[in-house]
Amino acid sequence: MTFNRSASLFAATVLLMTSCLNDLDPESLGDKVKTQADVYKTNEDYKRGLAKIYATFALSGQQGPSGQPDIAGIDEGFGNYLRQYWNCQQLTTDEAVIGWNDATIKDFHWHTWTPTDVFIAAVYSRIMYTITLSNEFIRVTNGINDEEIKAFNAEARFIRALAYYHALDLFGNPPFVTEADKPGSYFPKQIERADLFDYIEGELTDIEEEIIAPRTEYGRADQAALWMLQAKLYLNAEVYINEAKYTEAITALKKVIGAGYSLSNNYQHNFVADNHTSPEMIFAINYDYLNTQSYGGMVYLIHAPVGGGMDAPGMFGIDGGWGGIRTTKNLVRQFDIDVTALNGNLGTLSNWGLVGNATTNGWNGPDMRMYSSANNVYTLFANLSAGEMKFRFNNDWGQNFGDNGANGSLEDGGANIAIPQSGTYLVTLNLNNNTYSVVQAGDKRAMFYSAGQSLEIEDIAKFTDGYAVTKFRNRKLDGSPIKADPQPTFVNTDYPMFRLADAYLMYAEAVLRGGQGGSTADALTYVNAVRQRAYGNNSGNISQVQLTLDFILNERSRELYWEGHRRTDLIRFGKFTGGTYLWPWKGKVAAGTSTPDHLQLFPIPAADLSANPTLKQNVGY
Repeated sequence: MTFNRSASLFAATVLLMTSCLNDLDPESLGDKVKTQADVYKTNEDYKRGLAKIYATFALSGQQGPSGQPDIAGIDEGFGNYLRQYWNCQQLTTDEAVIGWNDATIKDFHWHTWTPTDVFIAAVYSRIMYTITLSNEFIRVTNGINDEEIKAFNAEARFIRALAYYHALDLFGNPPFVTEADKPGSYFPKQIERADLFDYIEGELTDIEEEIIAPRTEYGRADQAALWMLQAKLYLNAEVYINEAKYTEAITALKKVIGAGYSLSNNYQHNFVADNHTSPEMIFAINYDYLNTQSYGGMVYLIHAPVGGGMDAPGMFGIDGGWGGIRTTKNLVRQFDIDVTALNGNLGTLSNWGLVGNATTNGWNGPDMRMYSSANNVYTLFANLSAGEMKFRFNNDWGQNFGDNGANGSLEDGGANIAIPQSGTYLVTLNLNNNTYSVVQAGDKRAMFYSAGQSLEIEDIAKFTDGYAVTKFRNRKLDGSPIKADPQPTFVNTDYPMFRLADAYLMYAEAVLRGGQGGSTADALTYVNAVRQRAYGNNSGNISQVQLTLDFILNERSRELYWEGHRRTDLIRFGKFTGGTYLWPWKGKVAAGTSTPDHLQLFPIPAADLSANPTLKQNVGY
């Protein structure tokens, strides 16, 4: 079953209306005012109200893609919860840069944001809006002795806990309100970070038995999602409350790992239009091109990374790219393979080679020379870009082979051979039967587009400076479109907030950090399972000696890049601020420079400080 978060938004709209009435008696205001008694008559009505709370992550208003915003004064596209949460977690790190000149957006990567930043204000407002709607739903469902509605209540409490977790992580000390606070006009009091940690921990414990069992209905928060959030909370406890809770993290993660999920055989299964069928998806933000129309969220994450020479409709299933987001060389180099060492075992250099815009030297050569590995068989490990190539003898077009049918069979002077994406490949030319193969070698998670892109970022505003990332796509795993029209604006790809591979890597980290109740043997097994999927075989397996915390941080980047974890990870490892770890344009310097530690928290937006005199700004701002 799939939870339809696009269910009627009417119920939640009415709830907001009634909360604004403060102490007035709705019944005395006439029949034009709707109350919860009018809205909630059946369990299905309550489910529709719950759907609106889920929808606050994906949508920004009462209709899509714009025209009736939840929050007045914030553009519905850039004010989207997922879009701005992703920007906070990714654009501030080595994994993503953006070239647009929209307001202060470049300040995220430069680490130069201030309390007046409009994007920080947007994510802050979205978090508080989700909490507000959750509070209202919890208030009206508290005390109802119906098993299904009790589960709905628990889900709303989970969503509120998740939003408060984001506030804990991003802002540290936000204003705090629950369903116990009477609706009306008052100044919400600020909560200390340690107290908010305790509150989230207590909420998750309280609802663990009330929330639905794992894998009951896709798209709904269940016990596995709850355990993942517990594990996130505990894994970062030393940052949040200066107290290690790795044993507690392992306890939660063992429940997740035992809940029946499994790694998909294909890494990309988690990032395509039918990723709801991936067996490792634990909790996702759902998107549907008909019912979840927004210019934020997954529409943003699929359109914004496409530009330059990239094939928007063919490869990504969209009507065009927005030419904004790319990555830095730091992420690309996480996947570097020593092709020189690999080629040293292939044989002796020959006069056969590779030529084309997919190769190092382009169509003008010189060729990338292949090795003679058997009689009339030539091989080469090569770093190739997305583009085309041919086989050529002795740098001379007088003898070259291509493939007219794209079927692995060669013809003299035949058509160019397509290389669909950048990566390291083992290329084999067999002149005994005029066949060839191009097999991606090494880590297949390296999903970059480099044709026409430079690895170095000299101008952050220029889309072709920096490799593009091809991870998220609006096509099914088999490459087919989501509908007859293969070029839609809106998308079907869900956002993978929690998935099993993350749980495996978190477990290994918690064990390495001294958590009890786990084992290094299991940690190694889980890490190698992730790498076996990435490599397609055991060639990427590591030994116990190689399983270190530095390796885990790098492996998390390779497995989870662009999934909204990197900022939190770098802070946990002490590499987000300061000068220990640099990346291009950190600190607004091309080579990167040290940035101050107070940036590990975002500021409370200046507008909220002005509106609420009880709030105090985070240190350093």
